[in-house]
Amino acid sequence: MTEIDMFKALSNRTRLQILQWLKEPEQHFPKQQAHLPREVSIKGGVCVGDIQDKVNLSQSTVSHYLSMMQKAGLLEAVRYGQWTYYRRNEDNIKKLARYLDQEI
Repeated sequence: MTEIDMFKALSNRTRLQILQWLKEPEQHFPKQQAHLPREVSIKGGVCVGDIQDKVNLSQSTVSHYLSMMQKAGLLEAVRYGQWTYYRRNEDNIKKLARYLDQEI
């Protein structure tokens, strides 16, 4: 993960919007975690299908976007059964903010 990778991931309006939505997943994805049993909790995680429904793009495009953001260190992924849940990697987002503040 480098700052360049993060900037590349954020250089697309839809990817940036997904990251913004994941800041407040309860507000933007009210039906999240519908696939999980009650005893399983993925705090702040949102299923790929829920993200796909909101952005109205193909599953492959959304998966590619999420994978790119995960590889850049902006997202974390948790797999449960056939579903993958994504949430923001707040530590890396804070590091990027510090980099912008101190270096640019």
